[in-house]
Amino acid sequence: MFDLLIYFVAGVAVGLGSGLFGIGGGLIVVPVLLPVFAAQGLGTDVAMHVAVASSLATIVVTTASSARAHWKLGNIVGRALPWLISGLVVGSFAGAQIAAAVPGRALQIIFGAFVILLAVRMALVGQVPPGRVMPPPPVVTGVGGVIGTIAGMVGIGGGALIVPFLAWTGVEMRKAVGTSAASNVCVAIAGTLGFIVAGVGEAGLPDWSTGYIYWPAVGGITLASVFTAPLGAKLASRLPAQVLRRAFAAFLVVVGLKMLVG
Repeated sequence: MFDLLIYFVAGVAVGLGSGLFGIGGGLIVVPVLLPVFAAQGLGTDVAMHVAVASSLATIVVTTASSARAHWKLGNIVGRALPWLISGLVVGSFAGAQIAAAVPGRALQIIFGAFVILLAVRMALVGQVPPGRVMPPPPVVTGVGGVIGTIAGMVGIGGGALIVPFLAWTGVEMRKAVGTSAASNVCVAIAGTLGFIVAGVGEAGLPDWSTGYIYWPAVGGITLASVFTAPLGAKLASRLPAQVLRRAFAAFLVVVGLKMLVG
């Protein structure tokens, strides 16, 4: 019962984060799930893989709710979406297969270092030069493939990379957040399927698991997040772009340090 309460509280934070920053919620879910799984007696390798996989499964519902809210607010750049998604889906499935072969502690270090570097980039970036436009579709697809691979490996929806990429191309910050949320739905589905396949036959998995997906955690988190994601989307539409950018960067630093410390 206590574990379910933790999942529910995490879901509230995940929903707000998804709507506000366009992230899938893995940056919150993975650090929260790790100590819970450790307390349940799971080994480090299995715990990290189950946390990453379950994180991706929660992102499917959370980002769908967030994307719907952003669509209503006019915060989605439709011309970029098909090209971005096509690369993200392939990359996310491949990333899940790679992650299954990486030791759990190594995956934690990769995760932590990745988000801290990203935070520094987000905090230091200035105004986008006038006249910068979206790259050609093949470039957008290629970038999507790289982002999807990283997202599948570390259990995030990809928003932590999609948002900076779109902002770099000149997309307004709140529209970058909305487009990221819409893209994350497909990334999460592909990554979830990848971890189900990768976890088949794995020893030491908890009951109520399908592959590496642990359904009690997924259910508790998504139940709360689906209601709070629209609130985060409304807040993102009201905040100044620079405030939103710096808040995003600060959030990434905290999560990255926590994961590096272990």
